[in-house]
Amino acid sequence: MSDLEGVIEDALKAADLAYERPRPGAFLVRLPGQHKLATMTWLVLGDQALNVEAFFCRQPDENHAEFYRWLLTKNGSMYGVHFALDAEGDVYLVGRVPFDAVTETEIDRVLGCVLTYSDESFDRALELGFASSIRKEWEWRVKRGESLANLQAFARFADPARNPA
Repeated sequence: MSDLEGVIEDALKAADLAYERPRPGAFLVRLPGQHKLATMTWLVLGDQALNVEAFFCRQPDENHAEFYRWLLTKNGSMYGVHFALDAEGDVYLVGRVPFDAVTETEIDRVLGCVLTYSDESFDRALELGFASSIRKEWEWRVKRGESLANLQAFARFADPARNPA
């Protein structure tokens, strides 16, 4: 194990985070959240930096311009990671930490940023990019008597009782 791998592993253990080591130099970390229940985050040692990558959400179904504008606006105030798109338009949080900055403190800070940005942004992103799907899901669950517990964050726009047509 390289010195950097040891630093990363020590940071993850100190933070009591669940993680896997699928291959040398790569860590898959589970960051538990409140709004987004888990953000799976890769920490991968590259040639010159520690690469950080976490899936945030799939490409939006609707309201693309406002969705992407909102993400870009958020990027301007973020530390360590930023929102980016893959070839399919799915959204990730990505960043790079130079090797000489890889410390337990910096890993904790960057993972804290990933969790904060992912968790605090998740409901708004879903509202902007998936409102129609959320409304349909709400209606489907009501008709079948299914739980609405994990949709309550969207009740103000998805619940027809609160928003009569």
